[in-house]
Amino acid sequence: MPGAKPRRPDGLAPRRLSGTVAWLLGRAALRGHQLTYQLLDGAGLRRSHYAVLAVLAEFGPAAQADICRRLGVDRSDMVAVLNDLERAGYVSRLLDPSDRRRNRVSLTPDGQSALGRCDRLVSQADAALLEPLSPAEREQLVSLLERIADAGLPPAERSHPP
Repeated sequence: MPGAKPRRPDGLAPRRLSGTVAWLLGRAALRGHQLTYQLLDGAGLRRSHYAVLAVLAEFGPAAQADICRRLGVDRSDMVAVLNDLERAGYVSRLLDPSDRRRNRVSLTPDGQSALGRCDRLVSQADAALLEPLSPAEREQLVSLLERIADAGLPPAERSHPP
Protein backbone atom coordinates (compact mmCIF):
# COMPACT_ATOMS: atom_id res chain seq x y z
CA MET A 1 0.00 0.00 0.00
CA PRO A 2 1.59 3.32 -1.05
CA GLY A 3 2.59 5.57 1.83
CA ALA A 4 2.01 2.84 4.46
CA LYS A 5 4.50 2.84 7.28
CA PRO A 6 6.39 -0.40 7.88
CA ARG A 7 5.32 -2.37 10.94
CA ARG A 8 7.42 -1.51 13.98
CA PRO A 9 9.59 -4.42 15.13
CA ASP A 10 8.40 -3.92 18.69
CA GLY A 11 4.69 -4.13 17.90
CA LEU A 12 2.52 -1.23 18.92
CA ALA A 13 4.95 0.60 21.16
CA PRO A 14 5.05 4.33 20.47
CA ARG A 15 8.30 5.66 19.04
CA ARG A 16 8.97 7.80 22.12
CA LEU A 17 9.23 4.55 24.11
CA SER A 18 10.73 2.21 21.55
CA GLY A 19 13.67 4.51 20.93
CA THR A 20 14.72 4.86 24.57
CA VAL A 21 17.71 3.02 25.96
CA ALA A 22 15.69 1.61 28.86
CA TRP A 23 13.04 0.23 26.50
CA LEU A 24 15.63 -1.33 24.19
CA LEU A 25 17.57 -2.85 27.09
CA GLY A 26 14.33 -4.27 28.45
CA ARG A 27 13.43 -5.83 25.10
CA ALA A 28 16.92 -7.27 24.68
CA ALA A 29 16.83 -8.64 28.24
CA LEU A 30 13.41 -10.20 27.60
CA ARG A 31 14.75 -11.92 24.48
CA GLY A 32 17.78 -13.15 26.43
CA HIS A 33 15.58 -14.48 29.23
CA GLN A 34 13.34 -16.26 26.71
CA LEU A 35 16.29 -17.92 24.97
CA THR A 36 17.82 -18.97 28.29
CA TYR A 37 14.49 -20.26 29.58
CA GLN A 38 13.89 -22.36 26.46
CA LEU A 39 17.30 -24.00 26.60
CA LEU A 40 17.36 -24.61 30.36
CA ASP A 41 13.75 -25.81 30.36
CA GLY A 42 14.66 -28.38 27.72
CA ALA A 43 17.17 -29.76 30.24
CA GLY A 44 14.62 -29.71 33.08
CA LEU A 45 16.24 -26.71 34.78
CA ARG A 46 15.38 -23.08 35.51
CA ARG A 47 17.45 -19.92 35.77
CA SER A 48 17.00 -19.99 39.55
CA HIS A 49 18.50 -23.49 39.63
CA TYR A 50 21.46 -22.27 37.60
CA ALA A 51 21.95 -19.28 39.89
CA VAL A 52 22.04 -21.41 43.06
CA LEU A 53 24.40 -23.96 41.50
CA ALA A 54 26.69 -21.13 40.38
CA VAL A 55 26.74 -19.57 43.88
CA LEU A 56 27.64 -22.88 45.49
CA ALA A 57 30.36 -23.61 42.92
CA GLU A 58 31.96 -20.20 43.29
CA PHE A 59 31.60 -19.60 47.03
CA GLY A 60 31.33 -23.13 48.44
CA PRO A 61 28.77 -24.55 50.88
CA ALA A 62 26.50 -21.87 52.30
CA ALA A 63 23.55 -21.31 54.57
CA GLN A 64 20.23 -20.90 52.76
CA ALA A 65 19.96 -17.32 54.03
CA ASP A 66 23.38 -16.48 52.58
CA ILE A 67 22.36 -17.84 49.17
CA CYS A 68 19.20 -15.72 49.33
CA ARG A 69 21.20 -12.59 50.11
CA ARG A 70 23.70 -13.21 47.30
CA LEU A 71 20.93 -13.69 44.75
CA GLY A 72 18.38 -11.23 46.14
CA VAL A 73 15.79 -14.01 46.43
CA ASP A 74 13.07 -14.28 49.07
CA ARG A 75 13.62 -17.12 51.56
CA SER A 76 10.24 -18.73 50.80
CA ASP A 77 11.10 -18.87 47.08
CA MET A 78 14.53 -20.33 47.85
CA VAL A 79 13.01 -23.26 49.72
CA ALA A 80 11.20 -24.40 46.57
CA VAL A 81 14.35 -24.02 44.44
CA LEU A 82 16.44 -25.99 46.92
CA ASN A 83 13.76 -28.68 47.16
CA ASP A 84 13.94 -29.08 43.36
CA LEU A 85 17.73 -29.24 43.38
CA GLU A 86 17.85 -31.66 46.30
CA ARG A 87 15.26 -33.94 44.66
CA ALA A 88 17.41 -33.99 41.52
CA GLY A 89 20.49 -34.85 43.60
CA TYR A 90 22.27 -31.59 42.70
CA VAL A 91 22.58 -30.24 46.25
CA SER A 92 22.57 -31.62 49.75
CA ARG A 93 21.26 -29.86 52.84
CA LEU A 94 22.73 -30.79 56.19
CA LEU A 95 22.49 -29.16 59.59
CA ASP A 96 25.31 -26.71 60.13
CA PRO A 97 27.50 -28.21 62.88
CA SER A 98 28.33 -24.72 64.20
CA ASP A 99 24.65 -23.65 64.35
CA ARG A 100 22.15 -26.49 64.31
CA ARG A 101 19.28 -24.04 63.63
CA ARG A 102 20.35 -23.63 60.01
CA ASN A 103 21.13 -25.79 57.01
CA ARG A 104 24.34 -25.78 54.99
CA VAL A 105 23.73 -26.32 51.31
CA SER A 106 26.46 -28.06 49.32
CA LEU A 107 26.93 -28.84 45.65
CA THR A 108 27.04 -32.57 44.86
CA PRO A 109 29.06 -34.13 42.02
CA ASP A 110 25.81 -34.45 40.03
CA GLY A 111 25.18 -30.77 40.75
CA GLN A 112 28.61 -29.89 39.39
CA SER A 113 27.76 -31.81 36.21
CA ALA A 114 24.40 -30.06 35.96
CA LEU A 115 26.15 -26.71 36.37
CA GLY A 116 28.44 -27.57 33.46
CA ARG A 117 25.38 -28.35 31.31
CA CYS A 118 23.78 -25.06 32.39
CA ASP A 119 26.96 -23.15 31.51
CA ARG A 120 26.92 -24.61 28.01
CA LEU A 121 23.20 -23.89 27.53
CA VAL A 122 23.51 -20.31 28.77
CA SER A 123 26.48 -19.81 26.42
CA GLN A 124 24.29 -21.04 23.57
CA ALA A 125 21.56 -18.59 24.56
CA ASP A 126 24.09 -15.74 24.72
CA ALA A 127 25.43 -16.70 21.29
CA ALA A 128 21.93 -16.70 19.82
CA LEU A 129 21.11 -13.35 21.42
CA LEU A 130 24.33 -11.73 20.22
CA GLU A 131 24.38 -13.41 16.79
CA PRO A 132 23.74 -10.12 14.91
CA LEU A 133 26.92 -8.62 16.42
CA SER A 134 30.53 -9.11 15.43
CA PRO A 135 32.92 -10.52 18.06
CA ALA A 136 34.33 -7.02 18.68
CA GLU A 137 30.81 -5.59 19.07
CA ARG A 138 29.95 -8.39 21.53
CA GLU A 139 32.98 -7.56 23.68
CA GLN A 140 32.16 -3.85 23.54
CA LEU A 141 28.51 -4.47 24.48
CA VAL A 142 29.47 -6.61 27.48
CA SER A 143 31.97 -3.99 28.64
CA LEU A 144 29.43 -1.18 28.34
CA LEU A 145 26.69 -3.17 30.09
CA GLU A 146 29.07 -3.97 32.97
CA ARG A 147 29.81 -0.27 33.37
CA ILE A 148 26.11 0.60 33.37
CA ALA A 149 25.21 -2.22 35.78
CA ASP A 150 28.06 -1.30 38.13
CA ALA A 151 27.34 2.43 38.21
CA GLY A 152 26.83 3.60 41.76
CA LEU A 153 27.99 0.35 43.37
CA PRO A 154 30.84 0.35 45.89
CA PRO A 155 34.08 -0.85 44.24
CA ALA A 156 34.01 -4.19 46.08
CA GLU A 157 30.61 -5.05 44.56
CA ARG A 158 31.42 -4.18 40.95
CA SER A 159 31.78 -6.81 38.23
CA HIS A 160 35.13 -5.33 37.28
CA PRO A 161 36.62 -2.60 39.46
CA PRO A 162 37.74 0.48 37.49
